[in-house]
Formats: sequence, structure tokens, C-alpha cells
Amino acid sequence: MLSYDTDSVYGIGAEKAYRELLEGKKSHTVIVAVIDSGIDTTHEDLKPILWHNPKEIPGNNIDDDGNGYVDDVNGWNFLGAKDGSSVKEDSDEATREYFRMKKKYIDPDSALAPDSKEFAYWTRLKDRIERPSSQNKANYKMMQKVQENLLHCEAILSEYLKTTDFTLQQLDTIRSNDQDVMLAKSFALRLLNSTGEEGMTYQALKTDLAEYIKDLKRKAEFSGQEPQDKRATIVGDDLSDINDRYYGNADVMGQFATHGTHVSGIIAAVRGNNVGIDGVADNVRIMAVKVVPEGDERDKDVALGIRYAVDNGAQIINMSFGKGFSPQKAWVDDAIRYAEEKGVLLVHAAGNDGANNDEVENYPKDTYNNGKEANNLITVGAIGNGRTGSKVAGFSNYGKKEVDVFAPGVQIYSTVPGGNKYNNASGTSMASPVVAGVAALILSYYPDLSARQLKQIIEKTASPLPDNMVNKPGAKDETIDFSELSVSGGIVNVYEALKLAEKTKGENAKENRRKARMSAASKD
Repeated sequence: MLSYDTDSVYGIGAEKAYRELLEGKKSHTVIVAVIDSGIDTTHEDLKPILWHNPKEIPGNNIDDDGNGYVDDVNGWNFLGAKDGSSVKEDSDEATREYFRMKKKYIDPDSALAPDSKEFAYWTRLKDRIERPSSQNKANYKMMQKVQENLLHCEAILSEYLKTTDFTLQQLDTIRSNDQDVMLAKSFALRLLNSTGEEGMTYQALKTDLAEYIKDLKRKAEFSGQEPQDKRATIVGDDLSDINDRYYGNADVMGQFATHGTHVSGIIAAVRGNNVGIDGVADNVRIMAVKVVPEGDERDKDVALGIRYAVDNGAQIINMSFGKGFSPQKAWVDDAIRYAEEKGVLLVHAAGNDGANNDEVENYPKDTYNNGKEANNLITVGAIGNGRTGSKVAGFSNYGKKEVDVFAPGVQIYSTVPGGNKYNNASGTSMASPVVAGVAALILSYYPDLSARQLKQIIEKTASPLPDNMVNKPGAKDETIDFSELSVSGGIVNVYEALKLAEKTKGENAKENRRKARMSAASKD
């Protein structure tokens, strides 16, 4: 929310904008769809800003608005079953593709002749899945040992500090003659400091480490067994048919909504209520569209999630997810094109692999299969706060062509489920909703701007860094000019964006008057 010029942090200038540009101005409500893992609809800082379907009567088990989705009061759950349950875990897309194509090209009963392009694709998949690198195996074993030592330290430090969670500051206060306590302190401090993230707590570190080890295990092991298709068993739709669209249920919360809840708070948690946090935008309604499990989302769910959001009035869609394979990309392309035709802006996280998106795939993306580019999709990388740790988040993907802007994405404090709680999280998943919130804020005060204009305004007003040389994400001890990491070469700046929006509004009005005169003249 802060600004470099007034606060010496890499913020977006939101507080400055509210104070200097927006006071006393009238805004219009903007609907932002959060396509994610679901949202805690009971959270104190989110409940007042949830979208409510005006044509749907809650709980009557009738599709009152006739859109095919029964009781979709706050949105829709495309991972849901008719009995009210939901998919929690799913496999990654690379594994699903591997087994799909294995049946086609290795099954002795298959008489299909290899298609050269597809067979090359299959060969890359086969190499990736069947031959885990020795480095991944070594890393997995090493990190298992780190996790084991960390849990041992937790037992010692929790007893000493009388809490199961602790920060760098609390660890610094420990003074003891007990050698075990001091060794545990030293180990925990090293790990917390190694993240480079200000405010990182032990429990957050423990969670991040567990996720990292889980991913390493997947990369280091290959069982040869096809994963169970839990989604097909639970949801029951035909995954091969995009026209089989009326599945799922209305439970947009469920038990697995941490990610989507955190994302939603960044966009629009109630401002000025002296509770929790303030979201970026002050006049938003959040529509929940649940398509993201623990694992890779399905292209069908993403495509139908986008269409659902557009059809129900969303003007901006946040998509804090991504994957390296998209077997039904054409379905997602059609949905993005549909959103483009309807003037809806899509905001997408760049990914957390420290990779160059110009060289590796990260879906969804703004390039259609026919080579043309969508003008309504912004891809966002993550920046640090500029005070501690690296300037650019070491995990953030980047790309001079494929990533548009950067936004704060390291240790972002926001809403989480389970009794009006809040916590920090890092990722381009956190940077993307910052930009979605910026877009919503601009659109709420300048409702006549098109999605294309919103994207152009955000990119044109992105701010370069005071010292443009930064760490290169994913690389050790290597620097790069920040301008080389994205199309805009800057951090999103809502203060400057609002000023350009005011100017663009005037130009739009001038152009509309010109068209009106030409139309009148042609009638004469």
C-alpha cells in the first residue's frame, strides 16, 4: 500500500492515491472474480464484500436465475460433488499427460502411427517423468534431514518460549546456558534468515518447507503407477466434453480455501473498519469460483470458470495459479477470447519457479494457439519490499515478453480461513491480486475504461526501481537490469495509473464527441 518516495518501500502507492487523488470522489462497484481454491465466506474482513447473485434465492435448491447452477449465491464450485463434497487433491498435469500418451504410444494394442510433433512432446514428457534427476534425489534426502532437525528444534524452542510459533525477534531474545536451546536457536535463526523474508514466522517456514519437500518427493520418485483420478470419481462429469458444463456445487468455501481466501483479502478486504487488513480496492464485490485443488487445475474447469465469471457480471478475474502443460489449451483460449469480447480483464500469476517464461511455458497465457495475443490478460511477477532480502523475489518467474509487470509478493499479510485469522504468504499468487485490486480501483472510479485500456494504463505507469540492477530470479549471485524482467520494466503504481486514467477518460470523451458529430453529419 505504501510508496517508495514517502516510505522507502517498493509499494504501489495506494495510500497516497486515496489521500491525494480520490478523497471525495464517487466510485462504482466493480465485481472481481477470484478463480482459485475457494473463499472463507464467514471471514469478518471478507463477508461484507462478497458478491451476492441478485437473482438467486439462497438455499431453496432451485436454479432461480436459470443459469444452470443451483443456489450459486456467492459463486460456484467446479470441484464439487452433488453430495456436497469437493476435490481436495489432484495430480500434476505432466503426470496426467504422461499416462494419457503412454497408453497411446506404448500400449502394444495401439495401432496408431506416431505423429511427429506429438511424439516429440511425449518423448519430453517421458524423460521428465521417468528419469528424476540425481540432483532432485539428493535434494530430497537433504531436505528431509533439514525437516527432521527443524522439528527437533521446534520441541526445544517451544518449551523454552512457551509458544509453538516464533519470529526472528523472539529467537534473538533467547539467552540460556542450556547448549541444546542455543543450538536450536542457531539452527532456526539460520533457516529463517535464509528466506530473506521480513516477518517470516516459524510456522510459515515449516509449512513452506513441507510443501517444498512434497514437491521434491514427486520429482525424485517415480512409482510407475497411474494416479487415481479422484476428480472424476468425486465430480462425475465427462472431462473430455467441454459442453458438459453443469456440474459441481454451490459450496465455494469447503475445507480447502486458504489460498483463495488470502488472495481475496489482498484485493478487497474491507478498508477502514479497524479490523485485520485493508484491501487494495474499496468498492469491490468478490465472486468466488472454485477450480484449484492441491495439484494442477484442469483446463476444463478453468475454461468454464472464466465463462461463469464473465456471464455473471465479473469485470476483472484474478487467476493465481498456473502449470507447465495445458492439454486442452484450446478450451481455455476460447474462454479468454470470450472474456476479451465481453471487455473483461484477466490477471494471472507468473509462477514461482524462478524461470524465464519467455523460454518455458506457464499456462494460462495470453498467446492463442493461432499465434495472436489477447489484449485483456496481464501476467504478474513478484517483488520484495526493497528493505530486506532480495529486491526481486528469488522464486518469481519473469520474462521480457511474457510477464507484464511486477507487484509486491513477499510476506504479504492477508485473510486466512478458520475463525477470522490472518497470516503472511509469499508468491506471485500474492502479487497477482495486488494488480487485480489496482485494476478494480481504477475501474471503480473510471468505469468507462475498456479492459485493453486498463492493461495499457497499468503497464505504462509501472515504476522503475531507483537502482535498476537486481538479483536475477532463480540464479545465484547473478544480477540483471530490472527492465529486462518484464514488458513494462516496472512495479505497478496505482497513484500514477489513476492520473493516466483521468487523462484517458478525457480523451475517450473527446473521441466520443467526435464520433457523435460524424454520425450526425452522415445522417444529414
